Amino acid sequence: MTQERREIIEYMIATLTGRISEKLNELIVLDVHGVGYGLIVTNNDFGNFSIGEQSKLYVYEHLRENVHELYGFASLEAKKLFEKLLEVKNIGPKVALAILNIGSSTEIRVNIANGNVKYLQSAKGIGRRAAEQIVVELRDKVGLTSSEDAEDIVYRAGVHMKDEATEALISLGYSPQDAAIALDKIDKSLPPEERIRLALKGVA
Repeated sequence: MTQERREIIEYMIATLTGRISEKLNELIVLDVHGVGYGLIVTNNDFGNFSIGEQSKLYVYEHLRENVHELYGFASLEAKKLFEKLLEVKNIGPKVALAILNIGSSTEIRVNIANGNVKYLQSAKGIGRRAAEQIVVELRDKVGLTSSEDAEDIVYRAGVHMKDEATEALISLGYSPQDAAIALDKIDKSLPPEERIRLALKGVA
């Protein structure tokens, strides 16, 4: 199955509206015209849903090899944050959901922008390195201004930068920290090739 085909399949179900018929561990069963959909939800949503209640959920389909899971969210904001977390290296659906379990979408976004690693580490399965990686990759993608603490994490050696220019400099022999410093004051909106050229010129 091609990546393009897989992405299309993942978004075949965007929302589901029906009656909550059962609550089973982390799952709620949503009865949609007689068909029961099992959706994995956050702890907060699980507690808020009542059996018999009519609800609309925003759905993320996780389809890999022999796995087909549906994740449901009471708000579109939560689903979008979940999807952003999945963009981070080594963060899968279970870990992303664990992060959503530690607070509201707004609280999580604020703490990512502020570089609050300890807050993110309170999520089950999240160590310091993973928490730092989330801050590095999402600090400027959560709709808030990142703090100095969040920016400082970028310069720590060993934190992977998901950035073509950074990776190119690292391949040329730069340490992750030196690569980040070399690119720090260069406009991030420029093409990677131009950022690399300017970084090399700046340290020549």
